Amino acid sequence: MKYHPPQQAHDSPHPAQEPEQETEEVEEKVSWREILLYPGDASPDPISVGGRALLLAALALWGLWLMTSSIASNAAGESFLHLINLPFHEAGHVIFRPLGQFIASLGGSLGQLIMPAICFGVLLFKHHNTFGAAVCAWWFGENFLDLAPYINDARAGQLPLLGGNFGHSSPYGFHDWEYLLTETGLLRFDHGIAQGAHLLGSLIMIAAIIWGGVVLYSQFLLMREQE
Repeated sequence: MKYHPPQQAHDSPHPAQEPEQETEEVEEKVSWREILLYPGDASPDPISVGGRALLLAALALWGLWLMTSSIASNAAGESFLHLINLPFHEAGHVIFRPLGQFIASLGGSLGQLIMPAICFGVLLFKHHNTFGAAVCAWWFGENFLDLAPYINDARAGQLPLLGGNFGHSSPYGFHDWEYLLTETGLLRFDHGIAQGAHLLGSLIMIAAIIWGGVVLYSQFLLMREQE
């Protein structure tokens, strides 16, 4: 009788697959940590790290002023950054117009949120620039603060609109959020929705500043190791 040794490698494939699955899970966790916290620069220098620190401090102070200002003051809407957000707002109306009047009206607000989100994705996933992505996250949150006074004005219609019109004197549908909240039956909640947008934007901005600080600290440690 011929002896045939047991073929463990072929008869029991499952034990060999489990370590591979565990390895893949570990690699996935590590990769996400690297994506979010990777310093970005292979060899950061004092000038670049110092410049980013100054920028982050400026954004933190500016963001604190915007977050603590009342919605009625329209602090974000009167800042120069509003002039940067406005073209994306108007472009959103044009881009979403084929989807009907309601989506076209909503498209203005979506447009000024989508642009910083796109910049965030490109900087983080394509260029691995985590600090730049944190700045874009701050900008994304700021856009909620920029929209809050517009939402808050849905019933009053007192804010000046593009072209010199006002919500209370312009045709129905010209004021985006008056139209959107009227069509959805939520007009009486305009102040509460505006406060929610302001709070959400503030939380995003705070998270972005903390994230940027962690990335800068990682760059500082890497710079010290290379000295």
